[in-house]
Amino acid sequence: MKVAVFSAKPYDKKYLAAAAPSQFELTYHDVALTPKTAALLSDGEADALCAFVNDQLPAEVLDSLYAKGVRAILMRCAGFNNVDIGRAEKLGMFVAHVPAYSPEAVAEFAVALVQTINRKTHRAYMRVREGNFALDGLLGRTLHGKTVGLIGTGRIGIAFARIMKGYGCRLLAYDPYPSKAFEEYGEYTTLEDLIPQSDIISLHCPLTEQTRHIISSDTLALLRPGAIMVNTSRGGLVDTRAAIEALKSRKLGGLALDVYEGEGALFYDDHSGDIIQDDELMRLMTFPNVVVCGHQAFFTEEALTEIAECTMRNLEDFASGRECKHALVKGRHADAPKPVEEEEAAEEGDATTVPDRRPIARRDSLPVRTV
Repeated sequence: MKVAVFSAKPYDKKYLAAAAPSQFELTYHDVALTPKTAALLSDGEADALCAFVNDQLPAEVLDSLYAKGVRAILMRCAGFNNVDIGRAEKLGMFVAHVPAYSPEAVAEFAVALVQTINRKTHRAYMRVREGNFALDGLLGRTLHGKTVGLIGTGRIGIAFARIMKGYGCRLLAYDPYPSKAFEEYGEYTTLEDLIPQSDIISLHCPLTEQTRHIISSDTLALLRPGAIMVNTSRGGLVDTRAAIEALKSRKLGGLALDVYEGEGALFYDDHSGDIIQDDELMRLMTFPNVVVCGHQAFFTEEALTEIAECTMRNLEDFASGRECKHALVKGRHADAPKPVEEEEAAEEGDATTVPDRRPIARRDSLPVRTV
């Protein structure tokens, strides 16, 4: 089976090649998948396509891929809000993702960001390099006894809670789908109650229609003055303009972002020689109490190994006709014949008459705690 991998960085090639069984032939495209770059895939080049978090798979891309022989979409990430699940379902394409990979990797990075903002180590590092050993402006706070609010208590949220409990923090959480695993670390409350009580807020929920801009001007107005916020989940959870205003008013005491709602045009590529046109991102980075990273929280040897191995297992399930527990759309087995009605629709050139198939999961059906 032939697999085309988009947004393929050197580390992707290394770990995917190591995990791929001998019957899979991988080809790599360094560029991100978009409606334009989908044309790079030639007819019959791939039976399956492997995509990443910022690749674009709207209906027009899926139609193009299907016409070229692609029958499986393998997301090597947890999120799939960039995939038109409904269209994949109608086409009968198999879609699977990697729902969890080394949650400790992301949780540990979130804690590192908390301490970076709190203890201002990013500023201290730059000062000392210039021979400035003064401590003025580097004052932080002891985490012991502080209140930490979690939005989302899935695997990553629980791992983060476990670490922060070790610091001696009091933990609150908001999640429409409570997890018993969190009960040994803290208590659940409403979002409106969590925000004003928290010294630190960490986001660990997926991006859905319900959670987009869950951090808005309204929720930021509830902040305890000087509170720190960390987002290692999805960029669209935070209204960037509202966050900038909260930073300017000092209502928000510090912000650490490993994700950004406009990251698709920038992250995972070197733009050091470019004039970056994103004014909101550039404004964010003028604040001394803001740290922006390039979506690297997951980036550990262990996580890359898990991602590659799970992606290949998903493809093996599809290729062999086995049930895939990480499937978002079951699709059809690679060798299964088309249903008669689909063949007729194809002959008539009417893609809209392809029979409907219910997906296993949709973006708006996933609870917050699945991340």
